[in-house]
Amino acid sequence: MKLSIAIPDSSLLDESNLMGKTLKISEIARTCSVFCVDTIYIYHEAAGSIRDRNLLRNTLRYLETPQYLRRSLYGRTEELQFAGSLNPLKIPSHVQTPDPQKIKAGDIREGVVLYARGQKFIDVGFDKPLPYYGDEHEGKKIIVKFKEGYPNLSIKQIKKDEINHYWSYEVKEIANLYTFLKSWGSQIIVTSRKGKVIHKTQKLFDEISNSNVLVVFGSPKRGVHEILGNNLNNVPKSQILNFFPDQGTETVRLEEALFGTLSILNVLTRK
Repeated sequence: MKLSIAIPDSSLLDESNLMGKTLKISEIARTCSVFCVDTIYIYHEAAGSIRDRNLLRNTLRYLETPQYLRRSLYGRTEELQFAGSLNPLKIPSHVQTPDPQKIKAGDIREGVVLYARGQKFIDVGFDKPLPYYGDEHEGKKIIVKFKEGYPNLSIKQIKKDEINHYWSYEVKEIANLYTFLKSWGSQIIVTSRKGKVIHKTQKLFDEISNSNVLVVFGSPKRGVHEILGNNLNNVPKSQILNFFPDQGTETVRLEEALFGTLSILNVLTRK
């Protein structure tokens, strides 16, 4: 199963300060990494703010970026002042040696395109950058595969979908949730306390185990039912499911809903 999630730009409403918001984003990033989420879509919601949307997007991308590239891509900003102290994701794109002598043919790394002395290079976390002969512009983060190991270290650029194991998540923004859901073209799960209880839908989980699945979450103040209204009935290939029947709290926080929902999906879609 290829798994993506959609969360609102109002996801941080229930946190009052930058540290609290940053810690919540860290929990979201860790959960998405644990359960191999391919793409995190951030959709616009009426209560969302540009400031929170930017913080959510930029911090998620910062945490996904290998540590050796963060300084060149992000520098020092007030927005990310607490991000450097967060728990590392330790996803496959992060677990990298800084020693070029340990590189073997077939190894994969992320790098940033540089321009110096009239030619392009790529910084892949070594003391010296490697020559780059591709078309990407300066500052672009790309993935490369080593055709030869040390000492030649020749590379070729590849796409993430050419990697045969989980690599990392991507972060994308969408302006209108309803329009996006109508165009998804595959299975959609809308999480809601108003949905069907999951133990009655095992057949669905068997059917989607090899699908491209999008899981949609609501905001701290409004569920997806309230956000979409009657449009929710017109979303194709969608199921509205309750992953927390008989919950003991008035609400389930987004970070709790994410971990609980993806944990259940991870078990029920295994073959």
